[in-house]
Amino acid sequence: MIYFNNDYAEGCHEKVLQALIRTNNEQTPGYSEDKYCAAAAAKIRKLCGREDVAVHFLVGGTQTNLTVIDAALRPHQGALCADSGHINVHETGAVEATGHKVLPMPSVDGKINADQVKKAVLLHRADGAFEHIVQPKLVYISHPTELGTLYTLSELEALSAVCRELGLYLFMDGARLGYGLMASGTDVTMADIARLCDVFYIGGTKVGALFGEAAVIANPALKEDFRYIIKQHGGMLAKGRLLGVQFDALMEDDLYFKISAHADSMADKIRVCLAELNIPCLVGNTTNQIFPILPDSVLEELAKTICFTEMERVDDGHRCIRFCTSWATPEENVRTLISELRRLCK
Repeated sequence: MIYFNNDYAEGCHEKVLQALIRTNNEQTPGYSEDKYCAAAAAKIRKLCGREDVAVHFLVGGTQTNLTVIDAALRPHQGALCADSGHINVHETGAVEATGHKVLPMPSVDGKINADQVKKAVLLHRADGAFEHIVQPKLVYISHPTELGTLYTLSELEALSAVCRELGLYLFMDGARLGYGLMASGTDVTMADIARLCDVFYIGGTKVGALFGEAAVIANPALKEDFRYIIKQHGGMLAKGRLLGVQFDALMEDDLYFKISAHADSMADKIRVCLAELNIPCLVGNTTNQIFPILPDSVLEELAKTICFTEMERVDDGHRCIRFCTSWATPEENVRTLISELRRLCK
């Protein structure tokens, strides 16, 4: 069986593993106050083009999302997001469990826009019963989105401007950030994100690390006491240096970006095949997630050799699935998938 169902099936990149082995017997301070976390944070600041951002290392995406949102919001405040947003559909109410409501909005290809945000906030403020309604205070977006789509620089600038105009925080979930930054056609850089977002994170779990995310805080209002919130949510590892070692290795010689580009290039090969076979996709994108729509009969045969993710039923005879390439996807596996698609869809 060949797995194309997610981008975290493998362990970690060899250079990350080598760094963990090489430093295994070292003694360092705990709780991410070690030289490796400091070195990784310095490299991330350089990529952001800002020395004033705070960098904190956490274990996984859900933990990072709930920790950031809980740190940013007061008890009566909530987070606006796309109805398909990860915090709304795939985190088992983790944000709500912290006492903050997720406020979903209709999305197009996984994205929301500045006009939607402004309308939602102004409607709340104009409501005579506003004190009885959860107050929107943070906008959560993913880049790439759950559908592998990307925000353009102009879209991010518009969202950032509206958030600053209305006094909201803009938070970007970057669980797959590397795949977005290296996708063809994108005009967004890490420095743009650091300039436009109040807080974002660089995903490691899905991009070459064993585990770990790097939260980057630009807004001074969110920096204060953030380590207290990490601790309160069980995110402060005693062996925090394991996170620093991994990110230090990933950020060395652009490794993070090189392996992200590999995943996108593998996905591009699958897209070419789908186009040649006239197989439609739910959305168009250039990242590592692909959402083809295939007949049930084809999927039943394909599932015998290829593992994929079921997304949704499109009609009585077709379903949308997801193929997901990763930093470690061998080209041989892509060739096998393409061969199977050609055999079944000829």
